[in-house]
Amino acid sequence: MIKERAEELGFLSCGISKAQFLEEEAPRFEAWLNNGYNAGLGYMENHFDKRLDPTKLVPGAKSVISLLYNYYPAEQQIDDTFKISKYAYGQDYHHVIKAKMKELFNFIEEEIGEIDGRYFVDSAPVLDKAWAARSGLGWVGKHTLMLSKQKGSYFFVSEIICDLELEYDTPATDHCGTCTACIDACPTDAIVAERVVDASKCISYFTIELRDALPTYMDGKFKDWIFGCDICQDVCPWNRFSKPHQEPLFNPHPDLLSMKKEDWINIDEDRYRDLFKKSAVKRTKFSGLTRNIDFVGKSENNLKEE
Repeated sequence: MIKERAEELGFLSCGISKAQFLEEEAPRFEAWLNNGYNAGLGYMENHFDKRLDPTKLVPGAKSVISLLYNYYPAEQQIDDTFKISKYAYGQDYHHVIKAKMKELFNFIEEEIGEIDGRYFVDSAPVLDKAWAARSGLGWVGKHTLMLSKQKGSYFFVSEIICDLELEYDTPATDHCGTCTACIDACPTDAIVAERVVDASKCISYFTIELRDALPTYMDGKFKDWIFGCDICQDVCPWNRFSKPHQEPLFNPHPDLLSMKKEDWINIDEDRYRDLFKKSAVKRTKFSGLTRNIDFVGKSENNLKEE
């Protein structure tokens, strides 16, 4: 019943796993933090115990309901332009998906009765991908993103943690095989080992999270990306099965996909507000986006001169 309602609300998939301590993930996550791969993102170090045990987030929790929501666009930006990650084409996913999760949560209460639970969209100390994998929705690829044989990887992961005891799904098997396309394609060598990303080398970290000046040693390595990066997903063979989303709120501003490099270089704050109203691009602010455009544009000019 829950899965049927999730599908009606537009979710790509829904899987359920038992709420318990993530024993396998604990040492891997601890090692990742100890190596400094969180790039100084302090929030990743906070609430370590809650990230590994959902019953510390929701006392009495028995189930984790994991959900996938598609964002693969029907059309993409023109070639030879500055690029933003596909997930940011339309409205901020946090708001769009949270509204749907609220509907699903309310539906469960209407049908079953009052439950103790919380729902999260990339907004709490939860290891989303670990739960989605345990719920049978796919596996964690070598680029550390969720992968599905039928659906690729262009989707958001969210979850409901609640005190309902439900039927649990079995974890999916790994189907990366010997493929290393994502590792080989990363221009900054951010995928330092299979399923290990050093955020301090990742284009997404630099263009979204970093508030300081971009480091000169990254000159020429951003491959025209000015907000986020999709390279490791674009090269993944499983994404040949990705299908366009059906979410109108994820559709971009009519002008966004046809913008040329010159348009990006000349962008002003009014244009920025118009293009990215309610968008996740607001996270980096106008000053951050223009910093990225200047950096990538300057790097490109330097390479041409050489």
